[in-house]
Amino acid sequence: MTASNPKPREKASKSPLDRLQSLLSDDMASVNAMIMARMESGVPMIPQLAGYLIAAGGKRIRPLMTLAATALYGGDMVRAHRLAAAVEFIHTATLLHDDVVDDSDERRGQKSANAVFGNEASVLVGDFLFSRAFQLMVEDGNLAVLKTLSDASAIIAEGEVLQLSLQGNIIMTLDNYLEVIKGKTAALFAAACEVGPLISSDAPNAAKIMCEYGMNLGIAFQIADDVLDYNADRAKLGKAVGDDFREGKLTAPVIMALSAANDEERTFWIRTMEQKEQMESDLVRAQAILTRHGALNKGLELARSYAQKAREALAEAPDSIFRATLDDLALYAVDRDH
Repeated sequence: MTASNPKPREKASKSPLDRLQSLLSDDMASVNAMIMARMESGVPMIPQLAGYLIAAGGKRIRPLMTLAATALYGGDMVRAHRLAAAVEFIHTATLLHDDVVDDSDERRGQKSANAVFGNEASVLVGDFLFSRAFQLMVEDGNLAVLKTLSDASAIIAEGEVLQLSLQGNIIMTLDNYLEVIKGKTAALFAAACEVGPLISSDAPNAAKIMCEYGMNLGIAFQIADDVLDYNADRAKLGKAVGDDFREGKLTAPVIMALSAANDEERTFWIRTMEQKEQMESDLVRAQAILTRHGALNKGLELARSYAQKAREALAEAPDSIFRATLDDLALYAVDRDH
């Protein structure tokens, strides 16, 4: 079975993500139906808690990547629905676990699941969703797919532990940071893209092309996200601005500002990030320091360099409306406002 018939190119006013959702709307509806069906359990709290987070929305960018990569290589979309659902379950499980680790009380503009249901329930339902993801992978029956997604799950966990071990450490380098985001974010982008060709094509290097695209897209997406945490509109972002600062996470903008910090600024970062002694006015001061050193713009420049790498990898994929939209998406990942 092939992809839903692509609709004509949408108006330029629509974002590439909106255009991709439109192109794959029928397929995404099937994925959402599968997600809802596979969340079911005889234990009422499981669908209640999982549904609470999933119903809150989100960009669904990772399952869309699986659908788009499959469609790009003319693959079986029924298989892609199952794997896209698995990808979304992996992602949702990591969100549940992240919010517990970070002690977050907000996600996607509403109270986080752990704030509503408690930490214990959030961790255990996250484990359930990981298990559901692996059931879906096994049902597909392709060992290469199973290896790709299971490897990504392990790398995500390593990335989260690495981030935790480095949290608040102001000697953290940009290389350390990139290692963290490759694990915690980009690995799933890469795997979500790679499985499309694995179930679609015998074309040489197809899986490698899409893996490279996804990895670089994921890095660009996360760096841009970390910049937005300091300068976004809260209503558009869907969470409190400055969460990374309050949690002591050294992201690209802070690392770049630290490299140019004077003694007074360095003392400020030690107090707020390492010692976690923060006052209400500290976020505004942090934003001012980042602006003074051009750290937010430098962060976006770094994100754009990875977006360009994603586009260069994608240039080797078959020419189609899907490739054009994925190419635009790499730029949008950096230039979005939420």
